[in-house]
Amino acid sequence: MTRITAILAATTALAAPAMAEDLSVVGSWSSLPLHNQYEAPFWSEALPAASGGNINVNLTTHNQMNLGVGDVFRLLGDGVYDVAMTVADYAVADAPELEGLDVPLLALTADEARAMVDAAKPMVSDIFANRFNSHVLAIAPYPPQVVFCNAEIAGLDDLKGKKVRASGRMTAKFLEALGAEGVNVSFGEVPGALQKGTVDCAVTGAGSGYSAGWWEVSTHLLPIPLGGWDSVVTAMNMDKWNSLDADTQALITSEISAKFEEPAWASAQDALVNDIACLTGNGECPAGDARGMTLVEVSDADFARAREVLVTEVLPEWAERAGADWAARWNESVGATVGVTIAN
Repeated sequence: MTRITAILAATTALAAPAMAEDLSVVGSWSSLPLHNQYEAPFWSEALPAASGGNINVNLTTHNQMNLGVGDVFRLLGDGVYDVAMTVADYAVADAPELEGLDVPLLALTADEARAMVDAAKPMVSDIFANRFNSHVLAIAPYPPQVVFCNAEIAGLDDLKGKKVRASGRMTAKFLEALGAEGVNVSFGEVPGALQKGTVDCAVTGAGSGYSAGWWEVSTHLLPIPLGGWDSVVTAMNMDKWNSLDADTQALITSEISAKFEEPAWASAQDALVNDIACLTGNGECPAGDARGMTLVEVSDADFARAREVLVTEVLPEWAERAGADWAARWNESVGATVGVTIAN
């Protein structure tokens, strides 16, 4: 009888569905298109559906939780939640080597930015494993980080002497090399800072600036990607990842690539064109009412000057802070992709 009971128990166990996985997920800025168009639909609908109901997701965002942006990946590593996504630049205080993911002005199109990110992914995966006890699932872009000014400018040289809110540490270093003053202001505080004159200009994605109403407190738009593409990293706590069976890991990996990462990249280039149209009225605005910011044309001389500053000053300074090993890795991956080498 005992043997029959054991056989029945084993048969029942084999027939039972896999236990459901519950994931607590913290998304990026809730007001921005990346979250609303891609993150929220993926985690709330696409992944649970693809799992046949075996993955349940409780989704919130870091701003809805009032988390400091620098704490998002620290808390992920501690297991406070299972999955988190936010801008990589928010974590560089803990991992200066991570700045190499999103270097200003090396990628001027979405295809170039994607090639940079793909080259950097193995490096980023190691950084997140070592620094944040986390497994990287995806890297998606915000649009290129352009310059909003509440002052008249005609080109890059006019940033000299101005106080400019940077979107990341490397961007701040770049602005300082141009003779501007890099100012640390959180994204949500920028409109007030522009209005009060605490900053003259600020760097963010064109779409982010449109959604957040920066056009109300700025007059000129310089569409040069001084802040790179503000890559958003999605990662899972490593202990949680290792607790999943191989089939669940494979499902999450394939689904997040096909239904989150790829669509976000596919829309990135058109998004930039549309966002500039929305901010300046130069073209049709699919997102709503077009605004009347002055579009500042970026000259070849501006690009050449910016690239020179980046290669001769900004990247070598980063290599000193990150260390020779990371600089060498960057040269072999991202640098080889964009044709830039950091000199020893």
